[in-house]
Amino acid sequence: MAKIGKRLKSANEAVTSDKLYTLTQAVALVKQNAKAKFDETIDVAVNLGVVVRQSDQNIRGMLSLPHGTGKSVRVAVMARGLKADEATKAGADIVGSDDLAESILAGKFDFDRLIATPDLMPLVGRLGKVLGPKGLMPNPKLGTVTMDVTKAVTEAKAGAIEYRAEKAGIVQNGVAKASMSEEMILANIKALVEALLRAKPASSKGVYLQKISISSTMGPGVKVDVSEFGSAGTKVS
Repeated sequence: MAKIGKRLKSANEAVTSDKLYTLTQAVALVKQNAKAKFDETIDVAVNLGVVVRQSDQNIRGMLSLPHGTGKSVRVAVMARGLKADEATKAGADIVGSDDLAESILAGKFDFDRLIATPDLMPLVGRLGKVLGPKGLMPNPKLGTVTMDVTKAVTEAKAGAIEYRAEKAGIVQNGVAKASMSEEMILANIKALVEALLRAKPASSKGVYLQKISISSTMGPGVKVDVSEFGSAGTKVS
């Protein structure tokens, strides 16, 4: 514990808590301070000027990151027949229908994402009470209810992430691993922020992109100067 405390103290001393850093500086600092014995996840928290209880301001979507998350994603597909065969060939970890539903109801969640074909949504619907709280319910808007299971599985395996504004309009996502290069981490963060800018609802008032903070699993948060991006939601070139 003493070594961990010393490491955290050193990391905190390297970051000025009330300073706004450029995105490049922030990524360099976070990567430099990610010194745990495991490959830390690089997390991004974005505060948006939205009221999530208003349906048209409930920001949510899927994004394929340029360099993936660096994390192995376990994908389950609920499908039958030829579509089940396609899912298996695409690299899905678990493929099934009624048997998969029974496994889920029994509390077995050996996957990070669930994809389903539209014809099996009545079956999936009966699992809503257990899938919903875990954020695993397939959704057509997110591309996880689809007949193109090959594309859905491939994108999930490549590191596609779901972003969603939670309470107070905060979007939080793990976007990379500390072992990835600064250039790769930067590209992934920019891709997420730009996706959020594109998703800006017309009804959003005031400053849309309010705060951005980056951290590693065990490291301190580093605040980013959002002036690199338009405060109203248009990226500055």
